[in-house]
Amino acid sequence: MTSQTGNTARGRIDLRSDTVTQPTEAMRKAMAEAEVGDDVYGEDPTVLRLEQLAAELLGKEAALFVTSGTQGNQVAIATHAGRGEEVIAEAEAHIFYYEAAAVAAIAGAQIRQLKGTHGALDPDDVKAAIREPNVHHPRTALVSLENTHNRAGGTVIPLENLQAIRRVADEYGVPVHMDGARLFNAAVASGASAKAIAETVDTVQICLSKGLCAPVGSLVVGPREFIERARQWRKRMGGGMRQAGVIAAPGIIALTKMVDRLAEDHANARWLAERLAELPGVTVNLETVQTNIVIADIGLTGLSVPEFLARLQDRGVLATSFGGTRIRFVTHHDVTRADLEAAVPAISRVIAGA
Repeated sequence: MTSQTGNTARGRIDLRSDTVTQPTEAMRKAMAEAEVGDDVYGEDPTVLRLEQLAAELLGKEAALFVTSGTQGNQVAIATHAGRGEEVIAEAEAHIFYYEAAAVAAIAGAQIRQLKGTHGALDPDDVKAAIREPNVHHPRTALVSLENTHNRAGGTVIPLENLQAIRRVADEYGVPVHMDGARLFNAAVASGASAKAIAETVDTVQICLSKGLCAPVGSLVVGPREFIERARQWRKRMGGGMRQAGVIAAPGIIALTKMVDRLAEDHANARWLAERLAELPGVTVNLETVQTNIVIADIGLTGLSVPEFLARLQDRGVLATSFGGTRIRFVTHHDVTRADLEAAVPAISRVIAGA
């Protein structure tokens, strides 16, 4: 059910991102009643419960609560990699595209971009990109993967692909990190457990504030010794939180109550994608619509992206530019099938100029 404080209650259908989701009533109640303490001292019992829960769900020793997915990725990368070293990542990975060059600014490392297929790297390309010891080369400090892959359209990286890259990395002694901002979308869509996916990497970052509906927060999960070092990087980035149980409490609900319902978002995205593909001038690659993200190319409509988005907003529907002539639509907890049934005619009218 759409939240009464959500986007459609404001008279609009917000398909820009799953980050716009509102916390559920259960989450709001948990926030009000959360037991708290000083997290920097390791004394917030609700944060400790959240971290233990995340570690258990992903089959790792420990977890660290952080403010955002970007902070989680950068804490992890800075713990893995240092100045003058190299991180292998897919060419349009979030850590390259949307994190303000933080790998260079914080860790002092550089990203070596490899072109993937629907976000998945070829293990042979990863093997070829790992640097041999040479005075001219940076040390390959990390392989970073993204699952699901945002700019590829929310695609799921196949478990077999992750396992093959893991074998390559192990051969060369290179750790693997996963930007798992939408890891649970990948698990629900693929049928593989979140633990099985996390097993293919050393460390993983998961977001609580996207499809899982928590208002804020992410977690870095991995070996206990790594997490203790990562805790210092969190502090360096200003991420040491005090009575953080009030924001950790909805994260517990996110992980225990909100995962299975992601299948509804996926079904809604598929429904939307199929309707958009029928509209004149709109192109959708249905192969990439695997979770809750739909990328539509409006290049043949004759409308510019800013013009299309402005007209769509006038009709009460929000979406976002995704580069070139592409528009991104994201389904989530606060958008129902009825909302989408209203959005499609609005999109059609925009294209028709009505």
